Amino acid sequence: MTSHTPAPVPLSGPRFQTEPNELYRELRRDHGAVAPVVLDGDVPAWLVLGYRELHQVTSDPVLFSRDSDLWSQWDRIPADWPLLPMIGRKQPSILYTVGERHRERAAMVSGALEAVDPFELRSHAERFADELIDALCGAGSCDLVGQYAMLLPVRVLARLYGFADEQGPGLVTAMNDMINGREGALEGQRHLAESMYALLTAKQVEPGEDVASRMLANPYGFSVEEVGQDLMVMMAAGHQPTADWIGNSLRLMLTDDRFAASLAGGRHSVGEAMNEVLWEDTPTQNVAGRWAARDTHLGGQHIRAGDLLLLGLAAANGDPQVRTDAGALTGGNSAFFSFGHGEHRCPFPAQEVAEVIARTGIEVLLDRLPDVDLAAPAGKLTRRPSPWLRGLTELPVTFTPTPALGAAR
Repeated sequence: MTSHTPAPVPLSGPRFQTEPNELYRELRRDHGAVAPVVLDGDVPAWLVLGYRELHQVTSDPVLFSRDSDLWSQWDRIPADWPLLPMIGRKQPSILYTVGERHRERAAMVSGALEAVDPFELRSHAERFADELIDALCGAGSCDLVGQYAMLLPVRVLARLYGFADEQGPGLVTAMNDMINGREGALEGQRHLAESMYALLTAKQVEPGEDVASRMLANPYGFSVEEVGQDLMVMMAAGHQPTADWIGNSLRLMLTDDRFAASLAGGRHSVGEAMNEVLWEDTPTQNVAGRWAARDTHLGGQHIRAGDLLLLGLAAANGDPQVRTDAGALTGGNSAFFSFGHGEHRCPFPAQEVAEVIARTGIEVLLDRLPDVDLAAPAGKLTRRPSPWLRGLTELPVTFTPTPALGAAR
């Protein structure tokens, strides 16, 4: 008898939308903690499924580098490859900088975000949340994803970065067009870039108490182009996962009886729901990636120099080797991988900003629309068909129509 080696699995298809956890279990059963996958165009990669293996990869930036120039597959990547925006080459942003220069860049970003006044941040989040709810509260029904969650984070971030409030709606449209990756994506990316560099030009002349001005004043000698690249990364990384965090948390609270108390005015359940989502329904499923600097072994697989390793955050969060109580409430346990790990994890101040925006968005919504209820069967809610980000296409709800009182709060 000859042993049968299961074929690599395409990192695409409806199962990432409908049943990702079952898919990860099958991959773990067939391949172990590290599974061979293929990307668009049959480009090979490894998906790291194991919690310990993911910890190992993200803890060793020398062996598992963030430098995409190491990739052995570049000679077969066409110029129109759809994943180039996600797996870029020679991009001058913090995502692909390594070593001491990355540490300086991370310090620049963290320092600029740490200086954000937490009371001011919550005030901005409350104000924009109220504005969005004012626009829909009289109708008695809405889509909480398209009309609320997808509009809130980028408005708050734009204000923190130094944009004028009237620029917010245009940035919302550009950001969502770019993330959707369909018609208008390139135009959205262009609008975001032009707006960001116009902002930096203005802040060079007249600095303010904002993130962009603080980054321009960095002591490490980063150029305006580098600061602009990092601000665009921060905007994209801060907006979509936070919007999905809001949407996924509201879905959980509206469909799970354990969180019903929060809909009657309780507040402890909001934080519990948000934490559970980061374990069980994390907005960022998979991340590209790391590149092996030399031949090595990981999770029983032989990894060759130049191989791409994708970080399976959602799979690692559900690893049965560390989640023996997978069905239990996660409580205050924050050992999830939802923000990454190691040198290239989401900076702690950025995590705090995202949490304040998401929690404030949920709390203001429940304050303003206390009887909000799901307007579709829970089993009919659909997800965007992406192996990377996990969010709802829509979250239809009904509620008692109320007057627009946000401006008076």
